[in-house]
This record gives sequence, C-alpha cells and structure tokens, in this order.
Amino acid sequence: MSMDHAFDLNVVRVLEHWTPASAAREVIANSLDEAALTKSAEPTIARAGDGAWHIRDFGRGLRHEHLTQNENKEKLAHPEIVIGKFGIGLKDALAVFDRKRITVRIRSAHGDMTLARLPKHGFEDVTTLHVIVAPASDPEMAGTDVALGGLKETDVEAAKDLFLRYAGDKVLERTSIGAILARTKGRPARIYVNGLRVATEDSFLFSYDITSMTAPLRRALNRERANVGRTAYADRVKAILLATQSKAVADRLADDLAGYEWGTIHDETSWLDVGLHACRILNASEKVLFVTPSQIAWSPAYIDRARDDGYRIVSVPETLAARLPKAVDVRGEPIVNLRVFQERWNESFQFSFVDEADLTDAEGAIFERTTKIIRLLGRKPSRVKAIRISTTMRINAAGTADAVGCWDETTREIVIKRDQLAKLDMYAGTLLHEITHARSGTFDVSRDFEDALTGTLGSIASRALDGP
Repeated sequence: MSMDHAFDLNVVRVLEHWTPASAAREVIANSLDEAALTKSAEPTIARAGDGAWHIRDFGRGLRHEHLTQNENKEKLAHPEIVIGKFGIGLKDALAVFDRKRITVRIRSAHGDMTLARLPKHGFEDVTTLHVIVAPASDPEMAGTDVALGGLKETDVEAAKDLFLRYAGDKVLERTSIGAILARTKGRPARIYVNGLRVATEDSFLFSYDITSMTAPLRRALNRERANVGRTAYADRVKAILLATQSKAVADRLADDLAGYEWGTIHDETSWLDVGLHACRILNASEKVLFVTPSQIAWSPAYIDRARDDGYRIVSVPETLAARLPKAVDVRGEPIVNLRVFQERWNESFQFSFVDEADLTDAEGAIFERTTKIIRLLGRKPSRVKAIRISTTMRINAAGTADAVGCWDETTREIVIKRDQLAKLDMYAGTLLHEITHARSGTFDVSRDFEDALTGTLGSIASRALDGP
C-alpha cells in the first residue's frame, strides 16, 4: 500500500451508553481470540512511554478488511475457544473511542490505522467515521498493537475485570461444559462465556464459565455481550453442575442445603437434580447421613449414633429426601438416609445377654413372673423359642431412643432390655408388646400392629374380667 486510504466504517453515532471500558473490552476480546486461534503468545496490556495504553497481540495482524461488519467464519468454526464472532464489536469500539475523545492508533504488518470523520463518498453532506489506512510503519511486526491515548487506568481495569483471565476468580472444577468458580465474597456471582463476563447473579452459590454453548445462548450473546438473561444460560449452569465430580463443589452444595428451612438456600441448590447429584458425590466420598430437619428433631437417637460412628449429618429438604431411596451414588451404592442407616446399624448390632443367675434378687423376682404374664394371653406362642434379657438394645423404630424390647424374627427370640426389670409394670408391658409382634408378624408404627395390640389388650381384659 503506497498511499493513505480512507475506509468508511458507516458509523454515525451508536451505543450511547457504552463506556470506554466497554470499548476496551472489545479490543481485549479480539486480542485474546487471535491468541487462541493462532496459539501465539499471551496478549499484553500496558501503558507505554507515549502515555497511551497499548493492547497488543502476537497473531497475524489486523487488516483493513477485518473492519467490515460480517460474521467471522473462523471464529464461528471454533466457538469453544473464542469470545467474539462479528466484526461489529471492533467497529462499535472505535466509534465509542471517537465519541469519548480517545485517540486510536492501530499498527500491524499490514498498515497503520487512525480515525477521522470525513464526508461519506457520494454524499458530501453526511459525515461518517473513517479509518485512515497508511503504509505499515513496521512491516515485519508480529500481531496487532492498538494504542489508546487518553484512556484512563480505571477504564482499563474495569475492562480487564470483565475477563476471567484477569478477574482472578478461583476455579473449583472444570468440566466438558464449563468451569465452576468460587464466588468472591461481597460481590455477585459472575457468569462468563468463554472467559467473558455476560451477566451477574445475586442468588447463585457459584460463578461459572460456560465453554460449551447452546444455540439459544449463542443467539443471546448480543452485540453488547452484557446483561444476558438467565433463561439463555440456566440450562448450561445446571449441566455444568450435573457434570461435576468434585467433592469441594458437593461440599458447598451440601452446606447450602442446610439453609433450606431458613430460606437462605441459593438458586442452584434448590434445583432437585443438582441437589441429588451433590448427595451422590458426597455419599461416595465420605460417611454421610442425609436427613430432613424433622428427622433431626424427632430421631435424636439415630442422629447421635451416626455422629458417634463418624457420620457427617447433612440436612436436606423433604422434596430431595423423597428422591434418595431410589437413588444410588456415583459408585452405585445406596445413598445413606435414616432408613439405610437404621438397617445397617441394626444388622451390625450385637446383644449383650445376661444370664438369669446374674440378675439381682429384685430383677430375678420380676423375671420369674414371665410365665404368669404370658398366661394373661392364654399361652406362649409356639413361634417364641426363648425370652432373654440384654443390657444393650437396638434403636426403636422412630429413632428417638433405644428400644426397650424387640422380637427377633431370625432367632425366634424376644429380647428385653435389662432396665425394664426395674418395675413389674414396665417389664410386663414390654413383654406383652413383643409377644404381640411375635403373634401378629406386624411391625411398630403401623396400623396393623395397632390393631394387633388392641386385640392383645382385649384378650387381657376379657380374661381378667371373666376368667380363662
């Protein structure tokens, strides 16, 4: 190119609300995209001796035809690594710089470019923004250097803060769909797309960088690339969370679940699929017992036993708890809710039996009346092979305390806790209760058992009133 040429940007006045930081964002985005596409060196952003801020990449160099508003086929072919896709971003940025009286000088091996307002060719009464393209002052230079005179440092920092690369958000985990980022205390969660911030969320637990886009999200990335609505990215955020395998992420989700009853839960944790996935990860990675707030209140015996056994207690809402019985963790193992814990604990439980000869005189006197108590019902059921005393006992069905007695279907034995021998009425009541289980084959806290127990009481009353 031997002489200067004026390239008409066809821009009069656009995007009035754009700030210098918004415009600098576009230049930085182009530099990062070029570095990603060409695998060239990291772009630099620095103030030089001329007082201007220089945004410099080391790619193939900007050409004047890149200023044409058009879809960039190369960027569209690599949506997973680039931020932009249209030439419109740079044109808008140049217009904003001109409006804000920020001087622009662009240098590459293909030419030096500056801005000027000139009459539109063929329409002398219309003035538009032009790029003046002059021969390259350094035909051998690599990449593109954009020098911005009059740009404030605060604008540069604000622009850099829009990029994950410069913002300093801590990455908790990367998935094939995107990254989960720690939310910085005191500021909203941030939603990035390929490293560029497009939205903020006050009620999210994490920040996110979406790297695998859907068609709706691509359409939502308007020319401003800011304030993108949640509907455009919510499914991507959920997909990222469902792809996580990180205990660090699951831990934070679990901690957040505990705030459900207090109304402090974040939006992601309220998504049932996400909460369930967090439970699946935690269940596979440590000893966890998932319980509801009501179970914590009404089943203290199980909760205390679980804590003593080294379980971490995780409180989950009823809606999530209802899905746990049919779920398995990421290893295919059952998720430990209160029922699973009860079954495992009782399976591992061992009675500590007491021989009749080791009972105190008072205890022995009450135990000797076992046959007379049974005769209140007629005779001992043939299914009952023995009645034994133990100092230890399983937890009761409600999980509120140790049971005072049990019917062991496997051994065909009634086992009664030793402390019931303190009083005759206590022992007799427990013994008759367990005989009812043995006779009826029904379980505690069931309508069938209530009916059977009513029958037992009726039989005792009949014999007491009318005789055998």
